[in-house]
Amino acid sequence: MHHHSRRQFLRGSLALAGISLLLGCERPGPQAPKVPRVGFLAVGSREGRAFLIEGFLQGLREHGYVVGQNLVIDYRFSEDRHERLPELAAELVHLQVDLILASGTPASFAAKQATSTIPIVMGSLAADPVETGLVASLARPGGNITGMREMAAQLGGKRLELLKETVPGLSRVAVFWNPPNPASGPIVKELEAAALALGLAVQRLTVRVPEDFEGVLQAAARQGAGALIAPGYPLVTNQPHMVAALALQYRLPTMMENKELVEAGGLLSLGPNLVDSYRRAATHVDKILKGAKPADLPMEQPIKFDLAVNLQTARTLGLTLPPSVLMQATHVIQ
Repeated sequence: MHHHSRRQFLRGSLALAGISLLLGCERPGPQAPKVPRVGFLAVGSREGRAFLIEGFLQGLREHGYVVGQNLVIDYRFSEDRHERLPELAAELVHLQVDLILASGTPASFAAKQATSTIPIVMGSLAADPVETGLVASLARPGGNITGMREMAAQLGGKRLELLKETVPGLSRVAVFWNPPNPASGPIVKELEAAALALGLAVQRLTVRVPEDFEGVLQAAARQGAGALIAPGYPLVTNQPHMVAALALQYRLPTMMENKELVEAGGLLSLGPNLVDSYRRAATHVDKILKGAKPADLPMEQPIKFDLAVNLQTARTLGLTLPPSVLMQATHVIQ
């Protein structure tokens, strides 16, 4: 009996302690702030997107975010299989992330189809966002999506001019065409229109997966293409060494969009500084996490452009880069 009452006394004390603890909890104390979750949805691989991720993380740091402390990032990569993107986007929606950072045009479309409520910020979009229906207008996107655009198509003429100046007697230019990518059509059409004005013929090379590169480049060289344009589709930017090595093997002077491809051995690149675009995308992310609506945040244009040249590749191809091109270069790789 003595044991029994002691046990009851202990139980009663514990229950009282529990109640006082619960009551204590109700007293307004400092609440742990909710840590925002960002989903990073990307075409390609972690390795292929590493330089862009670094730009984004740098931008986040500038706004006071430290991943693992006051921000969580959930990464999803398609590993160059675009058809996986809708399923990966749905996973991020299911995780109830606060925002999705879409990296690559196909990732932007997959994110938009997966949710009309979770805010989406595009790291850099090669497609025309208004023409493709992603946003209502550049100044007022109107839905749940905003971010950075690349002006990929608008630079087509300038890229062709630089190639024509660099490659003596150039008459035929091959261009990668990636039908699953919504940016591909407008980029190639713009190039074809510009080529007409410059007296050049354009040959489309259809590429859907990295395994397609070698066959189409071999065919282009055999059919007399004098140079290659490799637009900045994720398919291309995620395989910089493969594209540069094959272009060199088939002796095709190549114009690319990103300086990272020239660092990998391409001849020339002209395009927006993508690392800077991703760094600036973090500003949109910060504003949205603090309550701004994507509908009210204008799409932004690139402000930094790079013209990179690789002198070693030029020597290997037996080309001399004209002073007119060298004078405009922002990066010269010896």
